[in-house]
Amino acid sequence: MQSGGAMSARILVVDDDDDVREIFREKLSHHGYEVETATNAEDALAHVKEIDPDIILTDLKMPGMTGLELLEKVRDTLPRVEVIVVTGHEDMGSAVSAMKAGAFDYLVKPVDLDRVESLVARCRREQELNREVAEQEAGSEEQEEPDEGSRDRVVGKDPRMIEIYKMIGVLSRNRATVLVRGETGTGKEMIARAIHANSAHADEPFIAVNCTALTDTLLESELFGHAKGAFTGAVANRRGYFELAGSGTVFLDEIGDTSPEFQTKLLRVLQERTFYPVGGEEQRATEARIVAATHQPIERRVEEGAFREDLYFRLRVVEIRVPPLRERKDDIPKLADTLLKRIRKETRQRVRHISTSAMELLMEHEWPGNVRELENALTRAAILARGAAIAPEHLSLLASAPVDWRAVRGASTPEPASSPHPAAPAERDVSLDSAIARHVQKILVQARGNKSETARLLEISRSRLQRIVEKFDLDVPDEAS
Repeated sequence: MQSGGAMSARILVVDDDDDVREIFREKLSHHGYEVETATNAEDALAHVKEIDPDIILTDLKMPGMTGLELLEKVRDTLPRVEVIVVTGHEDMGSAVSAMKAGAFDYLVKPVDLDRVESLVARCRREQELNREVAEQEAGSEEQEEPDEGSRDRVVGKDPRMIEIYKMIGVLSRNRATVLVRGETGTGKEMIARAIHANSAHADEPFIAVNCTALTDTLLESELFGHAKGAFTGAVANRRGYFELAGSGTVFLDEIGDTSPEFQTKLLRVLQERTFYPVGGEEQRATEARIVAATHQPIERRVEEGAFREDLYFRLRVVEIRVPPLRERKDDIPKLADTLLKRIRKETRQRVRHISTSAMELLMEHEWPGNVRELENALTRAAILARGAAIAPEHLSLLASAPVDWRAVRGASTPEPASSPHPAAPAERDVSLDSAIARHVQKILVQARGNKSETARLLEISRSRLQRIVEKFDLDVPDEAS
């Protein structure tokens, strides 16, 4: 009987150590898996099609062909078979090589056997999920819109998003200045790109500038250009973005954080459509449309004197407010699918779907980082997913959480406790060495201390048994012969 709901699977264990093969067989068989073994990589390859495994668990360092070479040959000939590499030699090179070659995971001895079983179960869940995805795709022809993954495509069915779509349509017929308001990560630049892409000047440049990333001098130089010798490093005349954009769009992100001095110069551009390069005397003209964005409560900054009121009204000819993602959660499924199409193209991953359970997690999350956080979470998940679908274990929805391979894939070392309370002492040591010791001790007791019988039952030599007894300081019953 399978325990813990394990899915039926055939596992091939490849290791030149008899004890390791036996302990893996015992552990995985106990959890309902059918286990076959091979003493080396050559033997495994010779019988792999006959055995037809779902998962191969292989040692890295073996006489003859290595586990890495076995992995590469299996990935070439049997891509549906997942390979887990186990080694007693921890080093970056072999870990990188194994994962690069397509290993499902890489574990270092001594191996936590419970974690191995958990990893195998996770591998089987992903294989089953991939099978379901393949069946779904075989039964239906997926039609992707040509612009489905483009960055100027705004997605959502929330009534407020519908109003934004309508406003984009209106703005496509004129050159009005636009102020886009919304929390960080809501997609303000995407709105600006959509306005540009749907305008009569879509073939002209779209230039985005993060105003908070540059000092005043650099910001002015980027936007207005500069004359030769205007400042240290200005070795030649340089045209700025307002000139380079032609009749396209200049997007000024986080305009609310700019200085009063810069605001005064920007006001001239909006009023007169002219400007002077930094250090230059020749006036230049611009035909570019300006779309500005801010997450700041800009009215308060006006009241405080930190933002020019006349500039505020010049920018706010048309205002678009983008709602936070937590207020339009019904948009998440379609938004996530659209983002995943783009991510797949950019990362060249083969992931195509989000599992139902993973989507439930996306729907439950509050998304303090909004659409940008969702895109980052999906990008991370797409990179970590081994197959065609994102599963819950691929998602990490804690803000700024680092990639934790142990949490995502399982590992050879325990995870740190997340509870504020001290962790309870482990009931038993489940490392590979301790498991071998327990297994041999059990057989010694079963054989009443008879070492010859014990060696026969273990299918090892008596001298090897003696080395194990000495290594682990095992208790041999008194009636030993």
